[in-house]
Amino acid sequence: MKLEVIAFATVALVATASQSLAEQPNLQTPSPVIYLADNLDEVDQLGWCIDTLGRGFAERLQAHSCKPQGGDVQFSIDAQTGQIRSVEYPEYCMAHRPNDESTFALATCDATATDQQFVYDSEERTIRTNEDGTNCVSVGENSRSAGPFMSRTLLLTDCATTDEAFKEWVVLQ
Repeated sequence: MKLEVIAFATVALVATASQSLAEQPNLQTPSPVIYLADNLDEVDQLGWCIDTLGRGFAERLQAHSCKPQGGDVQFSIDAQTGQIRSVEYPEYCMAHRPNDESTFALATCDATATDQQFVYDSEERTIRTNEDGTNCVSVGENSRSAGPFMSRTLLLTDCATTDEAFKEWVVLQ
């Protein structure tokens, strides 16, 4: 009887541990790229990248399936200025511009603009605003269809209360 209880407890512990481990994406997007460490529910295992909303240039940003061909899902972080720059549109950077439609936008790069200054913590794998280090760039809990891909809302949330799966980013320069 004791052996059965121990075996059951071991199986339950292994199952619980497996559920809490992040599923890494099968990233196919060329560098530079910033992508979520956890694949979450991206059906093709492509991962989640920062992306312009819709096809081509758009001011609003979202999280989107990382596209194998790259393009508008490729961003890099400038360690000197803290800017997150679009590779596809190099004169544009990510800006924290909350409004009714979106939390982040593409804006003409300006190294002095405080809404374009971010800090990447490589140990915690978080992207925080330079103005308020308690807030993290994260993705929304719900995904939606985006043509052959998937998308999520890109948010700024409280780092202390946001699940790691929604706020841990990998930066490949």
